Amino acid sequence: MHIWVDADACPVAIKEILYRAAVRSQIPLTLVANKPLNVPRSPFIRALQVERGFDVADDEIAQRLAPGDLVITADVPLAAAVVARGGHAIDPRGERYTAENVREHLAMRDLLAKLRETGVQTEGTAPLDQADRKRFADQLDRFLTQVGKA
Repeated sequence: MHIWVDADACPVAIKEILYRAAVRSQIPLTLVANKPLNVPRSPFIRALQVERGFDVADDEIAQRLAPGDLVITADVPLAAAVVARGGHAIDPRGERYTAENVREHLAMRDLLAKLRETGVQTEGTAPLDQADRKRFADQLDRFLTQVGKA
């Protein structure tokens, strides 16, 4: 198993949780971004810089993903692709994307995009808070425990 991170927009607090989890579990973690990233020195952690461009990091993750891998992303289309390919996806707020709920997330994303196109003001995402960080850490721990039992 491998953990992939859509790192361009991933909050620092979430990256720090992931660093600790990768070292503790000894599961490889790769952060994919279109800018240079500083990551801790560890045989389990690496950064992969891709070219700038729309969805380049997402496409790189989707291409490298193996069934059973975990992807951390807030990008719903990437999460849908991950789930379709037999991977697992968790967003930085601790929501786990599944085959059952990813279509709903895509539909909501599309609806909000259409509303914005027509000029309707939609609420943006609230800043990541302590409850979000805890929810993410708990979801990640549950997932890693589940994988450890497999």
